[in-house]
Amino acid sequence: MAAGHHEGHDDGDRGGQQDPGNGTPGGSAGNGRLIQGRYRLHELIGRGGMGEVWRSLDESLGRRVAVKCLKPAGHSGDAGFTRILQERFRREARVAAALQHRGITVVHDFGEHEGVLFLVMEMLDGRNLLQTLDDAGRSPLPVPDITDIAEQVADALAYTHAQGVVHRDLKPANIIRLTDGAVKICDFGIARLGHDIGFTSRLTGSGVAMGTPHYMSPEQIDASEVDHRSDLYSLGCVLYELATGRPPFDLGDAWSILVGHRDSQPEPPRVGRPELPVELERLILDLLAKDPEHRPQDAADVGGRLKAMRAAAGVTTRPVPAALPGWARGLTTGSAARSTRAHRITAPPHHELTAAWSTRPVTEQASPETLASLAARHAEAIDLARIGNWRQAYDLHTSVAAARDRAQGTDHPDTLASRHEAAHCLTRLGRTEEALRMYEYVAEARRRVLGPDDPDTLVARHEAAYELGRLGRHLEAHQEYSAVLAARERTAGPDDPDTLQCKHNLGVNLGLLGRAEEAYLTAAEVAEARARVLGADDERTLVTRFEVGHALARTGRSAQALETYREVAEIRERVLGADHRDTLAARYEIGICLGRLGRSADALALYEDLVAALTRTAGSADLETLRARHALGVNLGLLGQWDRALAEARDVAAVRERLLGAGHPDTLVSKREIAVGLGWLGRWSGALTVYHEVAETRERVLGPAHPDTLTSRNDEAGCLAQLGRTAEAQALYRRVGEQREETPERL
Repeated sequence: MAAGHHEGHDDGDRGGQQDPGNGTPGGSAGNGRLIQGRYRLHELIGRGGMGEVWRSLDESLGRRVAVKCLKPAGHSGDAGFTRILQERFRREARVAAALQHRGITVVHDFGEHEGVLFLVMEMLDGRNLLQTLDDAGRSPLPVPDITDIAEQVADALAYTHAQGVVHRDLKPANIIRLTDGAVKICDFGIARLGHDIGFTSRLTGSGVAMGTPHYMSPEQIDASEVDHRSDLYSLGCVLYELATGRPPFDLGDAWSILVGHRDSQPEPPRVGRPELPVELERLILDLLAKDPEHRPQDAADVGGRLKAMRAAAGVTTRPVPAALPGWARGLTTGSAARSTRAHRITAPPHHELTAAWSTRPVTEQASPETLASLAARHAEAIDLARIGNWRQAYDLHTSVAAARDRAQGTDHPDTLASRHEAAHCLTRLGRTEEALRMYEYVAEARRRVLGPDDPDTLVARHEAAYELGRLGRHLEAHQEYSAVLAARERTAGPDDPDTLQCKHNLGVNLGLLGRAEEAYLTAAEVAEARARVLGADDERTLVTRFEVGHALARTGRSAQALETYREVAEIRERVLGADHRDTLAARYEIGICLGRLGRSADALALYEDLVAALTRTAGSADLETLRARHALGVNLGLLGQWDRALAEARDVAAVRERLLGAGHPDTLVSKREIAVGLGWLGRWSGALTVYHEVAETRERVLGPAHPDTLTSRNDEAGCLAQLGRTAEAQALYRRVGEQREETPERL
């Protein structure tokens, strides 16, 4: 990792002079020094007003870490000041170490060594946003990058604010984007500590609160009470800079900057960048409101607005059900996902060739420069996919595949790797049939070139089976999974992680074929093997245990399913945190089981807490939040609270229709719940209107013989009967019965 590829190390002052010896044990000669007999400082990778950051080795655990060394600027002889400072440092470091979220830098340890305070943090491979902007010559970032970064930062802030922690110094230098696209905030507690130590610039003799001038909220400048909304203002400053290439008040000196934050309105970002989406500009300007009351009131709301923007623009990390996390698919009805995706193996630029391929002609001689250029474009396409630009990624992968075909050959492993990635993009674009054909093509070519049992061949076949399942062709998917599983067991062994992934998918598919007991036994076997091979707390183990719970519920063993889901939720809460989406997903299923066991009051209490947690961490418009609200409404109805149930159903249906469309299955489920509520309240005319709308939409989208369409027609007939329109009801009942008799049983 190149120097500087850790979190923000500067003090945020542009062009300010920094003390080159500040903060290192033994001055600037820290290289090779050992801190507390454990942390070996190897290479200076960052220096700023707060001290220095060193690439280090934790010799006790043998892991790479980053050590941030902080040293007071003055008062070195004041024992009382030192004791107070050390106590404040311990307090702030404990707060930072307690934060457990994927969007926050992990603090492993902290302490004091030879008068120097130090934090031990995870070593990250990436660039902070200040470096990213400087690398680009201060050019604005692409809009998908901005919204992706903003969503991740908002998610992390929603978590920390829920813990009562305010950052107080959010800025580009404190936000790092890893090479895999993940975003992390660092230096929680450091701004307050910097104020205590004496590093924070004081622009007046008194009263100016901690922070970096370009990103300080008006209330910080006025030394007013600061809460989580100050971080949202700073986030607005960061997004403004990412969108325009400059901070909102980029004035000549620090005092002018602060006056600008306090008294001036920023120039709208679209003045200098008219192609910026109006909704994004509106969000940035809302975040930059002078009065905290006029800003978005929490980070979850910010995240919800960003998700809505990405969905409206067709740029989303979850465009179709298969793109959801493994546990999230089908949560409306409590069913589990088909699988998590198998790893996608991409051949390196100079893949070792087999004799079968090496004799194939190519149309042009590929130079090393050409191969390197194609490899770089391939990596660029993967990066586009990582931030959700599936259309652009697909186009680039297709272009690279064509160029590799000409330069290296149709069946070269690199050409096939590009086609494999193109197929993955097609999946995320919802073009399942095309993705299936591409995976089948790649699998057959790899079988010829690499052999039928090569891992890359089996990966492509695995993906083809997955696409078959998405298309409802579960019998064909079963046959393909079975063949891949047999090959993996033969070549890699029954306990290989890829073998277990395939067996997991096979078990899920068995459930979709209606072979519930076999699905349960298969999932139980995989869960036991994964616990043995990967550990009981590994997420893959928990995904399969989650599937065990689903299989138990499907076979009517709801009490055992409840216990399984509770165990999964307990481990996820311990490992990932109480507000992690996977933890919340397990809690959702606990509620489903409680409802099936007739414990609707317990389920209602759980869903009320779950909705609050999801709204706080993901936003009110998040799909999982809406699923939990739907379940809450169902349990309100089961408890006879139909007025509240009807209001909940209407709210959820309206948001789902706006986000997903009128014909989406989840929207229709919510609309049906409206009709149920109207019926229980005796408002049968209104219920009939809604039942008929749902039936008509399902017939148009799914076809007249689909089970969901027939269920809706049955609902409609029952409503007609309640209204005394007996002849119409009987005619519709007959029509449904005849349709069911004519429809062959579905596998």
